[in-house]
Parts: sequence; C-alpha cells; structure tokens
Amino acid sequence: MRQNQLRVALFSGNYNYQRDGANKALNLLVGYLERQGVAVRVYSPTSNTPAFAPTGTLISVPSVKVPGRGDYRVALGMDAATRRDLEAFAPNLIHLAAPDRLAFTVKRWGKANGIPVVASLHTRFDTYLTYYGLTWVNRITAEIMRRFHRDLVEVYAPSESMAEQFRADGMATNIKIWSRGVDAGRFNPGCRSLDWRRGLGIGDDERVVAFVGRLVMEKGLDVFADTIDRLTAAGVAHRVLIVGDGLAWDWAQARMPQAIFAGQLEGADLARAYASSDMLFNPSTTETFGNVTLEAMACGLPVVGARATGTSSLVHHGISGQLVTPGDIDGYATALATYLTDDRAAAMAGEAGLALSRRYDWDAINQVMLDHYLGVVGVPVIAPQPVLRPMFDRVVTRLRAAA
Repeated sequence: MRQNQLRVALFSGNYNYQRDGANKALNLLVGYLERQGVAVRVYSPTSNTPAFAPTGTLISVPSVKVPGRGDYRVALGMDAATRRDLEAFAPNLIHLAAPDRLAFTVKRWGKANGIPVVASLHTRFDTYLTYYGLTWVNRITAEIMRRFHRDLVEVYAPSESMAEQFRADGMATNIKIWSRGVDAGRFNPGCRSLDWRRGLGIGDDERVVAFVGRLVMEKGLDVFADTIDRLTAAGVAHRVLIVGDGLAWDWAQARMPQAIFAGQLEGADLARAYASSDMLFNPSTTETFGNVTLEAMACGLPVVGARATGTSSLVHHGISGQLVTPGDIDGYATALATYLTDDRAAAMAGEAGLALSRRYDWDAINQVMLDHYLGVVGVPVIAPQPVLRPMFDRVVTRLRAAA
C-alpha cells in the first residue's frame, strides 16, 4: 500500500486539553503524517479551555473528569455519533494511545471489521497510582494493560528501557520503538541569556539547578525538594529554577520558598529557560521517554535523573549526566554537587549530552512510525476478545469512593 492510501484513526486520552509530552508527540506525528499524504482523524476527550490548538481533525468523544484529578478526563464507551463518524471515515488502520473503555470498544470494532489495530505507550500508570495512594489498583491495572496490548498487531514504546519493562511485565511481546525527537533549531545552547537570568535575580557566576515539567507529585517533586534541602545543609551553593505549572504549584512554592518559579513556558521562552540553567534534575520514575531530559541535553545541560524507564535510555551515566537509584536523596545530592562544584565536569557532560541529542530528529523518528504503519496494513486480524467493562466499572467505582 502507498502511504497516500493510508487512513489512520487515532484515539487519544488527551490530545490537546493538557500540554504534556505524550500529546505533543501525537500532534507532531499527525502533522508529519498529513504532510506525507496520510489521511488522519483524531478522537479524544476535549475541553472548553484547551492548552493549544490541535493538529489535524479532532473529534470530541464523551468523557468524564478523572476522580481526584480534575485536570484530566477519561473517555467513555463509543457512542452512536462517534461510531457513525468512524464508519464514515473508513480507516484502514487504528492507533490507540490510551487503554480506556473507548479504546477497548474501538479495538473490538476494528477486529470485527478486519482492520489492524496498534497502540503506543505513553504513561507508566502503575507508578502514577502509587503517588496517589492507589497501589491497590495496580493489580487490576496490570491485567487491563495485558488484555489491552497482548493481541494487538504491534505496540510502540518510546524507549528501549520502557520496552524491556513492558516485556518483563508480560504486557506484550510484539513491541517496536517509536522514539521521541527534539527541535534542535529551537532547543540549543545558543538560547542562553544572562540578561534573562539577571532579570530573575540570578548572578552570572551562580549555578542553577532546573526542574522542568508539570507540577504534579508523580514527577518526583518530593524527592526534588528533599535533595535541594540536602544540598543546602551541605553548604553547596546553588539556585533553583522551577519551570511548569500544575496541581502541586502551591505545595511546591510552600515547600521550596527559595526557588524561582517561572511558570508555564513554551517555545523560545522554554528553550531560553533550559539554556540559561546549568543542569537539569529529573527525579521522576514515571517517564516512558523523558522529553524534558532530551530538551535539556539539546541545550547542553548535564542531567541528573532517576535510573528508571525513559531517562535511563537517554542519559549515559558518567558521560552525559548521572543516573541515581530512585529515592536516593544522598545519591542525587552528590551527583548534583559534582556539577555544581566542578565546571569542567559539568561542561564535558553537557557537551556529551548535546552530541547525543542530535540523534533525535523528529521527522526521521516519525518516518519510522509511518514505516511501521505501512508494515502492518494487511496483516491478518485476530478475532476479538471480551471487553473488560465489568473490571473498568469496579475501578471507576472505587476511584470515586477514594476521591
């Protein structure tokens, strides 16, 4: 099949109502596919106050707010309007980006109509749940994930570390890599601005530890704050820059009153914030790839991060940064102190990270995904399996009770 004959129906849990790495990647993919002549139609929950304009054609699907996390929504089953729209679009490939009830329904629809179904991995749901005291859901979530992925034609992981974890957990075996990229024209060391730093009250000789990302607890904000306290207690001079916004904004400001909070930044402003810092500290264990890590590397920063999925595939320990056992406050503090006190070590790690980041070109990465698509069209479709609606209902009921 030629690529201009492809008709892809993409189902996402969050395409543009929040701004995060997953939906940025999906929007960039859709834009690339459309430039190659592929017809794409996107189905996702939407909001009256989206974070940004969607790329391509976006169809709103019925959804409800996630209990206890009102900033996110979860799609319900496929209603009549969505079904009619999907049937009229007549896709020859279905791409599912979130294992919600709608995705299970669409999966069955695709299999019943002989359409190959693929999925991409974007979220470590198991680690997210732990941060919100919902560890009891992990067993159910794991089984949902296995049922969802194991009979798909292909599953796409953003990093080899995530693929290895998914295989080890018995989630799927037919896993291929759809990596993530970085715009080197935007994110580069040349964006550094001493004037911008001075405007924030940062001295030219002061070393800045940056946190970039959504201000939510699953990003490791508690570990970040505890590590900064350890540096302060050890007398290691530093400044802290927090870039981002989220539900934990008030918590972070109260916990780290000495930090500079720049708020949500995008585009050239975000690139300037990275390049005007001196290192990135990313203690999150919930990453499947780690877009902020790659963007920081492209700006020439050494990275201290958790030895966990995503980050461990990007940071070469001892070369472009340091990987630390998750939760090891002393280990994080020691790693950061190395770059805070040794300019040569910081410069060498930053240069190495910059060189590594040049491997991640968005167009090349999304062409790999298009090649994956072309390879699965026409693959025999496995008969559909029962939908896990009762299991979903039990989880939603308990989540609402917990909220």
